[in-house]
Amino acid sequence: MLEKLQIIQQRFDEVSDLIIQPDIIADQKRYIQLNKEYKDLTVLVEKAKSYKNLLSNLKEAEQLLKNEKDAEMLAMAKLEIEEAKEKLPNLEEEIKFLLIPKDPEDAKNVVIEIRAGTGGDEASIFAGDLYRMYTKYCQSNKWSVSLVDASEGTAGGFKEVIFEVSGEDVYGTMKYESGVHRVQRVPQTETQGRVHTSAATVMVLPEAEEFDVEIDINEVRIDFFCSSGPGGQSVNTTYSAVRLTHEPTGIVAQCQDQKSQHKNKEKALKVLRSRLYELELSKKLASDAEKRNSLVSSGDRSAKIRTYNYPQGRVTDHRIGLTLYDLPNVINGDIQKLIDELQLHQNTEKLKEAGEVL
Repeated sequence: MLEKLQIIQQRFDEVSDLIIQPDIIADQKRYIQLNKEYKDLTVLVEKAKSYKNLLSNLKEAEQLLKNEKDAEMLAMAKLEIEEAKEKLPNLEEEIKFLLIPKDPEDAKNVVIEIRAGTGGDEASIFAGDLYRMYTKYCQSNKWSVSLVDASEGTAGGFKEVIFEVSGEDVYGTMKYESGVHRVQRVPQTETQGRVHTSAATVMVLPEAEEFDVEIDINEVRIDFFCSSGPGGQSVNTTYSAVRLTHEPTGIVAQCQDQKSQHKNKEKALKVLRSRLYELELSKKLASDAEKRNSLVSSGDRSAKIRTYNYPQGRVTDHRIGLTLYDLPNVINGDIQKLIDELQLHQNTEKLKEAGEVL
């Protein structure tokens, strides 16, 4: 492991030198990439420093134990050896996880799309519940949330809602939420108290930078229309809402949240870019999944991933067989426990794969 940490230190020194070079600063794409790498390497280099110090202290204490005669010094040396041996395994484990190559997508912001599935009005209400759950979770992480487009349900909630989330390592945290979410409860519209099953689909797309996806604007059809509210009534009479159609793929993105036509076009372009980027990413994930057989990020966006059962007050994540009897808190945005377990599962799988290398 020390050899590997030495290579990391050399790369850290190299990146530290590169990010202050004028030609690198002028190349925005390269500069952003190197800055992200520098940030990741800093964490690893700090851990490596602690690890080396601990090994050095252990060696000194063991040497002292062999040569020292003073009882007090011997007791101190024994204590230091015990402490070092207790800390080393955990630190080694942390470093092993940090040595696993990071997914370059993880640092990206995201565009999240929630769509009501089977279940009529109840599915729309549930899509609204998921939107509220994610909004609260994002706020607790001090991430900023910005609505892009929404189509409201007739009995509340949303038929579809699209929003952006910006912050630190958003995609790395939120990517596990993609898939079909199922709810089992007595709908507000049900008069006889029967439990119904409804569903909503969540898509978490890494936000593509301009240099990630180049869009030829000549291949995009741009339509302007009046913004509409619940029930389809016109909110304003100006053609501020924007719909973009990427003709080679047929992918459509629209935005009517802003009053400015220019701002709506900007947001719609961001969504279109992310959808095109996600299309390529899905192919890559599907290809990786065939090699890895990973349950968590298989690239399958139609898989049922989680059930929210109201009568039993439980939430079950089907990918890792985790059940929490904490539904009220989860639906109020406390989803960290679920995300932690999914990340742990993913990291453990990666660690097994990388075991031979490490």
